[in-house]
Amino acid sequence: MNTRGNVVMAKERDLTALLLGDVCGNPGCRALFIGLPQLIKRTRADIVVVNGENAAGGLGITNELVRRFYSLGVHVITTGNHIWHQAEILPTLESDDRLLRPANYPPGAPGTGYVIYEIAQHKVGVINLQGRQQLPAIDCPFRTGLAIVEKIQKQTSIIIVDFHAESTEEKEALAFYFDGKVSVVVGTHTHVQSADEKILPKGTAYISDLGMTGPLNSVIGSDPAIAIQRQLTQMPLRNKILDAPSYLQGVVCKIDPNTGKARSIERISEQFGF
Repeated sequence: MNTRGNVVMAKERDLTALLLGDVCGNPGCRALFIGLPQLIKRTRADIVVVNGENAAGGLGITNELVRRFYSLGVHVITTGNHIWHQAEILPTLESDDRLLRPANYPPGAPGTGYVIYEIAQHKVGVINLQGRQQLPAIDCPFRTGLAIVEKIQKQTSIIIVDFHAESTEEKEALAFYFDGKVSVVVGTHTHVQSADEKILPKGTAYISDLGMTGPLNSVIGSDPAIAIQRQLTQMPLRNKILDAPSYLQGVVCKIDPNTGKARSIERISEQFGF
């Protein structure tokens, strides 16, 4: 506690960010709908950011799912390369600034890649970026991201980045590039939760991949039998989301609201037997 004269000033409570990995099909939506309200209550999350790009049967997200996510307590929805698969969502991208698509798509793509959201008496910047290694060759996430970070810093030091990328090398490089400039960098896209959560030297929390909110015992959300046949035959078989018990994965981060530095990052992986 800080003392000013005879007045004792209470230390401001850390801001808690709950960040969840790619919601995958109906099993992932079920896990989110059942598990998120209690998770928010238990973690005392101030802001909830969920990647929803695979929510609609594995490809994209629908307007109804966006509405339901918000009703659960999700504040910002991030996405990735599959956001374009549901045509109905394109007008929503233009009208709803809490539904993000990667900011480094070229000019002319509908929607926006970042938002400044006011919650718990604080402004929180959320940025959505997409990698280029083994993904479409869009604009540079490093240069695009830095320009957005510098713009957001004029209003707040609390900044969260969802980097939707395949390559761990690319994710780690971006995290160090942003270290000390943003509060948190989390990776999404691979659907496999990594065990490398840490606070970088200048105060940015990082994990290579949040994991997946989706079916257990699947191949990144899909039926293993089909995934095996794809490998054995090299035929372009269409993946099918496995309808199975699911888990909900992500991280909880504590952020100093005055400096924007991360104090802690903790992995979450909870199973739901339905």
